[in-house]
Amino acid sequence: MSTLVFVLAATRWAGAQTQLHSHNDYLQPRPLYTAIEAKAQWIEVDVFLVKENLLVGHSLKETSRKKTLQSLYLNPIINLFKKNDGRISPDSNYAPQLVIDIKQDGAIVLDYLLKIFQSYPTVFDRTVNSKAVQIVISGDRGDIANWKNFPSFIQFDGRPFEEYDQVTIQKIAMISDNYYKYLETRTNRGDSIKVREVVRRATVLNKPMRFWAAPDNEQTWKFLIQFGASVINTDKPQACREFLNSVKVN
Repeated sequence: MSTLVFVLAATRWAGAQTQLHSHNDYLQPRPLYTAIEAKAQWIEVDVFLVKENLLVGHSLKETSRKKTLQSLYLNPIINLFKKNDGRISPDSNYAPQLVIDIKQDGAIVLDYLLKIFQSYPTVFDRTVNSKAVQIVISGDRGDIANWKNFPSFIQFDGRPFEEYDQVTIQKIAMISDNYYKYLETRTNRGDSIKVREVVRRATVLNKPMRFWAAPDNEQTWKFLIQFGASVINTDKPQACREFLNSVKVN
């Protein structure tokens, strides 16, 4: 890829609005709704399949029968679409993506999710409704070779170290990786060269780049924006939105 092409591609992302990823959204006092109010473009929920129920939690011991994907997310989203004439909020420009982080049994859970979302095309299928919520699978994502067999309403969270053919690339919504892989050994701070390079890889694929496990503060948010990360992973969606509204990316 020539230097000129890279500069033009990087400028495309740098000039775009930085997106907000509500990480572990179910831990918010008001799951889903806090993210919507913050205009989070990505809303993440961790799930385990337990006795035909998708339970929400970061670990199995943290799950509860009362906290399911259906009760915390799917039912409220469906109700919001009814209330707002086919979209999740009154803002016609806002159409988030629901990132489902499968913690185990990826292939089984994927088949289970497929059956659920097929029943609500106007809510979860953008080929039917352009304002639908896009489903993105993260965590245990099943066999990469099978991604191309899933319908368009299911996309996947890619990794910078994985190899994809041209068909599979179309199934990827974003590229994500652990921030701690991109630290300077001496200072234990973000290494701008490493960050810039992995962002370049995502840019070549024409995908946004997200770093998880990054320090959740303004200093790190500024650093990531400066070096091209187009998605900020945060547990503080409201504070992060206020920050993003206050800065300009040149």
